[in-house]
Amino acid sequence: MSQDNTGKNSGRIEPVCVDEQGRLAGFVHSIESSSAVDGPGMRFVLFVSGCQFRCLYCHNPDTIKKRNGKIMTADQVIEEIAEYASFLRFAGGLTISGGEPLLQADFVKEIFYLAKHDYNLHTALDTQGFLAGQLEDEWFDDVDLVLLDIKHIDPDKHLALTMKPLQPTLDFARRLSDMGKKVWVRYVLLPGYSDDFDDVEKLADFVSTLDGVERVEVLPFHKMGENKWDELGYKYHLKDVQPPSPELVKRVIGQFQARSLTAC
Repeated sequence: MSQDNTGKNSGRIEPVCVDEQGRLAGFVHSIESSSAVDGPGMRFVLFVSGCQFRCLYCHNPDTIKKRNGKIMTADQVIEEIAEYASFLRFAGGLTISGGEPLLQADFVKEIFYLAKHDYNLHTALDTQGFLAGQLEDEWFDDVDLVLLDIKHIDPDKHLALTMKPLQPTLDFARRLSDMGKKVWVRYVLLPGYSDDFDDVEKLADFVSTLDGVERVEVLPFHKMGENKWDELGYKYHLKDVQPPSPELVKRVIGQFQARSLTAC
């Protein structure tokens, strides 16, 4: 394996990774061949490793370090997808998630290109968009849908929640709107952190100004990843936080719907 290791997870896209034969490769955490929650229809979901965010509620902290994943070439990934391509073409498509896919932009772009041009699959990118400013618009040519994770609308609270600044995500949202890309906004509802009425109002106002937003997904915080933090020896700060009540979820969904946004 040959790789330039100068890139860090702090805010730079990782340099290209290739195997011994010079084939484009990347670090893959896992694959789910039939997901109904990562885009329209049934999805083949590729979870890549590596993320520069440190979200307090992360339910897959084992994806944070890139080298926790296994090395696969883009061709090997496509071979996995090919087994399901005839079904996916009519029932759903391919979603690349993480971790943060844009950390391995060249690897992810090649997979999207092959999935689109060889198998005519619908493609979706699940990202917080922090690194998108380092990519040209053409990078997104083979992306049909962006699942955009907006963690918070308040810059200080966003920083406290993710350890990274908010503005790059908002800039990317505006850019997607200008590009005419279809977007699903994703918002994790975390009691005591992202449930403030006024904050949700500001986020709903912002999202309502964007073109191409097909829906807003309000994702209730859950504790299913807590054991992973313990196993990895990471301090989990949300042990005393419970999932939001149905009433709270309904209220937040209603705030988006009040802007004529489709929310669920």
